Amino acid sequence: MAHDQLVKNFMADVIAKNQGEVEFHQAVQEVAESILPFIEENPKYKVAKVLERMTEPERVILFRVPWVDDKGELQINKGYRIEMNSAIGPYKGGLRFHPTVNLGILKFLAFEQVLKNSLTTLPMGGGKGGSNFDPKGKSDNEVMRFCQSFMTELARHIGPDTDVPAGDIGVGGREIGFLFGQYKRLKNEFTGVLTGKGIEWGGSLIRPEATGYGQVYFAQEMLKTINDSLKGKICTVSGSGNVAQYAIEKATQFGAKVVTCSDSNGYIYDQYGIDKEKLDYIKWLKNEKRGRISEYAEKFKAEYVEGQRPWGVKCDVAFPAATQNEVNGEDAKTLVSNGCFVVSEGANMPSTPEAIEVFLKHKILYGPGKAANAGGVATSGLEMSQNSLRLSWTREEVDTRLHNIMIDIHANCVKWGKDESGYVDYVKGANIGGFVKVADAMLAQGYV
Repeated sequence: MAHDQLVKNFMADVIAKNQGEVEFHQAVQEVAESILPFIEENPKYKVAKVLERMTEPERVILFRVPWVDDKGELQINKGYRIEMNSAIGPYKGGLRFHPTVNLGILKFLAFEQVLKNSLTTLPMGGGKGGSNFDPKGKSDNEVMRFCQSFMTELARHIGPDTDVPAGDIGVGGREIGFLFGQYKRLKNEFTGVLTGKGIEWGGSLIRPEATGYGQVYFAQEMLKTINDSLKGKICTVSGSGNVAQYAIEKATQFGAKVVTCSDSNGYIYDQYGIDKEKLDYIKWLKNEKRGRISEYAEKFKAEYVEGQRPWGVKCDVAFPAATQNEVNGEDAKTLVSNGCFVVSEGANMPSTPEAIEVFLKHKILYGPGKAANAGGVATSGLEMSQNSLRLSWTREEVDTRLHNIMIDIHANCVKWGKDESGYVDYVKGANIGGFVKVADAMLAQGYV
């Protein structure tokens, strides 16, 4: 059967079973494009319907989260946990608190997480969860009450050998602290059930930095394949949260000049580059003041562009580090025509299918999120190891392990994605590299 027809038939079945979940359809289609031809060449996966099983979560947990706001009014949110695949280890993946959270978005994230976790070489399955609760504008006490109610239900479904959640959008150190405190109170035990914890109570050094650092390490590895490096490159970064902050930090350490960052209101362009002093201000602005990025423009006399993303700015390297589908087909064409030849993703699925098509057509160095941003979950895996051993590794030890994991992920992508001309299709490489390990484990464990 022709490749296009194979994908079409497979997707028709997925869409029929998961109606209205467009982000999930998009994530599965992107993987199916690479994996189905590989499955045709390896019939053992076809007979056991491995990809069909991988697109069906092992467990979907939905629950209500009642909590009381500061005015004494009862509020009710939805809570979710998608336990997607445990073939190679306990479910592992973040919790997202954001008004846009729904079943389709969490299933897409959980599905991506299965392949991403497999690529890290660590023994972790894939999961994702969260709520349509919005922490923005809420007091610390409101966030605490919500987290305690959320964990009261979630606690019965997770555990250090079952499912180990982490943070994601809207879930930082504050939220992880409240969630962990409630779990400990309910279970009467101190275990590594959550990652992203504070360093004084079971957290890992480098965890906050890991996704952004890993994204930059991956870009550096891609550049090495053409005997180049980040030194002297002009870089654009989107977002101004955790991932973006540390992508800026690491890229600058490698000698690059980062000229943008953004939030949901718009982006700033600083032609002189975001140096350490300016980055310290962004960290304070976003992590403590919880202000808007436009304030950076006022303080440092930079340009501020409202309501847009930074993909029109001329650059050599782009680091999408904000959210899904933030780079569309037109943005991709603009990036390429402006001379951008490296894209390394820190967010999950930030490029639309049309954008990915443009990147692959022009044969630029394109690192998809499931490979390029796997440093975050890899370091979560290292935090799990430290918790199990009751040890804490030094900053240098964790960073070295993270760097080596990103080098290994890159090598795995090259192994499965390199074509006869020498060009590396990192999308294909990441998808097949992640799939094989999970698929072989599923075959070994029977029809479960």
